[in-house]
Formats: sequence, C-alpha cells, structure tokens
Amino acid sequence: MAIKLYEHFTYKKLFRFTIPSIIMMIFTSIYGVVDGLFVSNIVGDTPFAALNFIMPYLMILGAPGFMLGTGGCALISKTLGEGDKEKANKIFSMVIYVGIALGIALGVIGIFTMRPVASLMGATGQMLDDCTLYGTIISLSLPAYMLQLSFQSIFICAERPTLGLYMSILTGVSNMVLDALFMAGFGWGLAGAAMATATSQFIGGIIPVIYFSRKNTSLLRLGHASHDMRSLAKICTNGSSELMSNISMSLVGMLYNIQLMAYAGENGVSAYGVMMYVNFVFISIFIGYSVGIAPVVGYHFGAQSHDELKSLRKKSTVVIMSFSVCMLALGLLLAPLCSKIFVGYNPELYALTLHGFRIFCFSFIFAGMAIFGSSFFTALNDGLTSAIISFLRTLVFQILAVLLLPLVWGIDGIWLSIVVAELMAFAVTVFFLALKRKKYQY
Repeated sequence: MAIKLYEHFTYKKLFRFTIPSIIMMIFTSIYGVVDGLFVSNIVGDTPFAALNFIMPYLMILGAPGFMLGTGGCALISKTLGEGDKEKANKIFSMVIYVGIALGIALGVIGIFTMRPVASLMGATGQMLDDCTLYGTIISLSLPAYMLQLSFQSIFICAERPTLGLYMSILTGVSNMVLDALFMAGFGWGLAGAAMATATSQFIGGIIPVIYFSRKNTSLLRLGHASHDMRSLAKICTNGSSELMSNISMSLVGMLYNIQLMAYAGENGVSAYGVMMYVNFVFISIFIGYSVGIAPVVGYHFGAQSHDELKSLRKKSTVVIMSFSVCMLALGLLLAPLCSKIFVGYNPELYALTLHGFRIFCFSFIFAGMAIFGSSFFTALNDGLTSAIISFLRTLVFQILAVLLLPLVWGIDGIWLSIVVAELMAFAVTVFFLALKRKKYQY
C-alpha cells in the first residue's frame, strides 16, 4: 500500500518512502560513473581527463533543472497540503513547460560556448578537442536532461517515488548498455560515451512527460499551466539553494581542476575525477533521502502539523548521521578497489588516487547534514536560509580551502580542503537548525 504524505512517519515509513528516491539518485550517479569507467579503460588517459575537465560546465548548464524540480516540488507539496489540487497541477505544468524552454536555450548556449570555455580553463591540444566533442553532444540533450532532473523531485511529491526509481533504473541501464555497445562494440570512443549518455537522458526526460500527460493515478497531471509569475518567482527562490549548490560545485570543480593541473598535471585531474565519481554515488544517498523527505516536510508545513515536523527533523538527524558514519567506513574500505577499477593500469596514477582518496573520505562524515539542512529549509519554503547553507558549503568554504591549504600542504592540501569545507558547512547547518526551530516549530 502506498504511503501518503499526510501520514505519521515512523522510521519504518521513512525508509519505505525515501528508499526509492535514494536508489533513484544512486542509479543516476552510477550511470555517470560508467561513462568515466568505460572512457578510462577503453579510450585512455587524455579523454578521461577531458571528460572530467568539461563535466563541471555541463553541470552548470543543467543546474536549473534541479532548481525547478526542488523549488516546484516544495510549492506543489505545500499547495496540496492546503487542499488546492487544481492549483498544484497548474504549478506543476508551468514547471515542466518552463524547463523545456530553458533547456533549449541553454543547450544552444552550450554548443556555441563549449570550446571557448574549455580553452579558458586551460585545456589544449587533444584534450581541448575531446572536451569540445563530448560537451557539444551532451548539449544537444540538455532539454531532456533538465526535465529528468526536475522529475526526480516531482515523482515524489506526486506520491510516485517507486515510478521515479523505475525510470532511473531504465535510464541507468540504457546508458550502461549503450556505453558498452558504442565504445567497446562499435569503437566510437569518447563520442560513443557522449551519445550513450545523451540517449539515456532523452529516455529519462521524455517518458515522464508522456506519463503525466495522460490520465494517471498520481496526484499530478500535465495540462494547462499557471501563468502566475509570483508562483514562478517563489519556485525559483525555493530552488535557488539547489541551483546555487550545483553551480557552485561546478565552479569549484573547475577551480580544483585548475589547481590540480598546476600541482600534478593531467594525473591530478584524473585522480580527482575518480574521487568525484565515487563521491557522486555516496553523496547521492544523502541527496536521495533529502529529496525523498522534502515533500513530506512541505506537506506538513502547509498543513501546520508542527508535531510531525518536529518528529521528521529529529528522525532525519539520526538517519543522516548514521549514514555518515557508515559511508566513512565504507569509503576507507573500498578506496583501493575503487582506485584500481578506474586507474589500475597506471601505477603512478593509482598511487596518487589512493592516497588522495583516503584523505577525501573523511568529508563523508560531515557532508550529509548540510545537504539535508538545505533541503529541509527549501521544503519549509525558506529559500534564503537554504541558499545561504548551499552557498557557503559549495562555494565560499570550498574556494577558500582549495586556494589556501595547498600553499601549506601542496597536493594533500587539495584533498584536505574538501574535508575542511564540509566540516565548516556542518557547523553552519547546525547553527541554522537551532536558530530557526522556534519560528517553524520543529
């Protein structure tokens, strides 16, 4: 039996409701990892470095999809909690139509700016050509990718998290199969990796549009859109933290690549890429839980169920910290295996990656709380607090750390900077949760 947003959530119901979104986010991150795994082992070092080098810019272009999805979900859930289903559907439709239009515009921008941006970041020669090739192909699928990111949140507030999970599995498996076919089978190299990813993004973006356009059993249906610019502004404000988080992480990723090129060359960029792939998978657990619980928080906020808000906040803190400890232990245990899978063919690169990985793993103990805190305030329609947490975590603390710590500890300072930034973000999140408790009565 499906769990409804209005129910009281025990730990068992929390896990049943959020597990689909957690697995969904894991699959979404895994099929990105598969691209890197195939490229590294089949195509070689330089294309692998190029993929990692241009990926932050591609994530910036796609980031508005997170904003529309999370911000829209917060307002839709609140509207459903207030009992106005018709308005919720109009808001949902507006989110989708705006996402399509914005995706087309940003895709065109991506095509024309890919090579200049890669060159500006420091790519030259074959690496520059590879960055341009991969990025241009991915830009063609950007409208579908933005829809895919938006639907990750919308499936949950439509009370269909399991359907969202199935979509993620479908897109993930299709990308893996096409990676193997295009690269290992047809020998299309880096272009094959990009085409596999682009095709899977079309699957993940278009099928949900078809589902919600037809009569269905969810809370939402795609139809006439709201033309309420105040609602759109509220959506963008609510989702600004997720937008800021993704843009900031991408900008910081660019800065890390620039620093790594200076301190360790292409090997440094490749080692950082391995860590980021594993980080995507681990962090996706925190993101999946936070995305999964957000509609529940938004619904009870709209219904003014303060006891349930308090229960959700307490239980979520226990869950997040338990995940954090487990992921630190798992990261340290799997560091040799993960490094070997990606770069085991190069002993020097393997040693660099393994050493950095063992330092980097300690960031997992702090990252989850800041991710949850930002999502929690988004669900409470407090976009400003959410944005502050994300801005400090993903931009300010990271930039300060990656610029200053390498001056003292060299390449180790770059790996350590991630840990220090997450620790500072953890402290800021705890401060805001305590500061806002009386206002929202959680």
